Amino acid sequence: MSVYSIIISIVMLLTTIAGDIGAPGLVDSLCDPGDLFTVSRLTESDRRRIDGESWKPGCPVPIEDLRFIKVAYVDFGGRVKAGEIICHYTVADDLADIFREIYESRFPIERIKIVDEYGADDALSMEDNNSSAFNFRFISGTNNLSRHAYGLAIDINPIQNPYVEESAGVVMPEAGRAYVDRSDIRPGMITPGDAVHKAFTSRGWKWGGDWKYQIDYQHFQK
Repeated sequence: MSVYSIIISIVMLLTTIAGDIGAPGLVDSLCDPGDLFTVSRLTESDRRRIDGESWKPGCPVPIEDLRFIKVAYVDFGGRVKAGEIICHYTVADDLADIFREIYESRFPIERIKIVDEYGADDALSMEDNNSSAFNFRFISGTNNLSRHAYGLAIDINPIQNPYVEESAGVVMPEAGRAYVDRSDIRPGMITPGDAVHKAFTSRGWKWGGDWKYQIDYQHFQK
């Protein structure tokens, strides 16, 4: 085979991979996905991305205490993609290990982007079925800080795992109404004893799906 043919073959291979995982994950796709589950301090570029968005003055967590995790995950089409998580340093190693377990289980996740990709708007992030962690915000309808504001909580597949207040008829995001019936188990739903539930609870995380009145199936916190 000529050098030219080899180059063309490599380009075609990279193009195919890019179509599966998207440009941000291209380089990572050529490595062992296990190498992606690492924790690092925020770079100056990372800080610029979140400053004034998910992190603002008055945040209970100094920006220096946040950590960046890059993970691999399997989407609903079975494609391996790269995701980004920002959280508090005390739970960073936990989350890296948890998402490695989730990846190995092939549990499907729609997308994992930092909430700053949505202007730190939790509603927009949920509507896009995005899984995210740190966000300096209050619990909806209250003056109480969310555990997300401390980087100690994460939401996974909000559409398949909605927030539900049954007595008030509240479901967030709205598309999650199709998943309020938890007896009809479909891909992406978190259920007691499944791979996601075990990965978190075995490390002492609490699941919002166990709450009695304001049930938050997408939510884990520590």
